[in-house]
Amino acid sequence: MAQITTHPPRKTLLIVYHSATGGTRQMAEAAAEAARGQEGVAVRLLRAPEAGPDDLLAADGYLFAAPENLAAIAGVMKDFFDRCYYPVLERLNGRPYAVMVCAGSDGGNAQRQIERIATGWRLKQVAPTIIVCTHAQTPERILAAKTIGAPDLARCAELGEGLAAGLGAGVF
Repeated sequence: MAQITTHPPRKTLLIVYHSATGGTRQMAEAAAEAARGQEGVAVRLLRAPEAGPDDLLAADGYLFAAPENLAAIAGVMKDFFDRCYYPVLERLNGRPYAVMVCAGSDGGNAQRQIERIATGWRLKQVAPTIIVCTHAQTPERILAAKTIGAPDLARCAELGEGLAAGLGAGVF
């Protein structure tokens, strides 16, 4: 008689990001790479223009990564939330999420904006927001390609790994 092997259902972590100068992309990639090491979790890393309501509905948890521009989330990331907000409203309730922000000086307003959107979706924040400050304050430095340091990338990786581990273990 053949043995039947059952596998626990695979969970999906969706990481949505926008990055014009590379900083947020590096953060999202570090989180995704670490998350991919967790058993039972598929990781999807999507740029904000490519992500939509169906991607949100197909995922079990989320990591939103955005730059802060002019004391707000970047317009491309805001467009993602605008396009997706109503189509998924009342359909994501209770799912876990976390946030990462790449900022020139503060990042707090972008953090608050994303957290308010997630509150409207009734998502459950499962980790403190990570804000990486690049200290870019001149037009040249703001527009320049960013390099995120190893300690900050390690924090991003830890967040991605923890979020995926919690999904895989059924903790959230």
